[in-house]
Amino acid sequence: MSGSIPVVVLHINGRSIAVPPGSTVAAAMALAAMPTTRLSVSGEARAPLCGMGICQECRVRIDDRVRLACQTLCAAGMRVEVLR
Repeated sequence: MSGSIPVVVLHINGRSIAVPPGSTVAAAMALAAMPTTRLSVSGEARAPLCGMGICQECRVRIDDRVRLACQTLCAAGMRVEVLR
């Protein structure tokens, strides 16, 4: 046994991030020190607030679809982009 810990590698704003399996996209962004998920219409940074999909502040583009980062599990090769 190699003793290596399994990880999932995804890409957030073009940067490769490795997280434990079962992590949400919001958690991956926090671990990568990228807490901003979108910019408001006035240009203010937004980040996950409620963590359960109610506030909608964690909207990001995942593989070309707008999704909630707090409700989406990371998948290998996933492409995540901050909404602008």
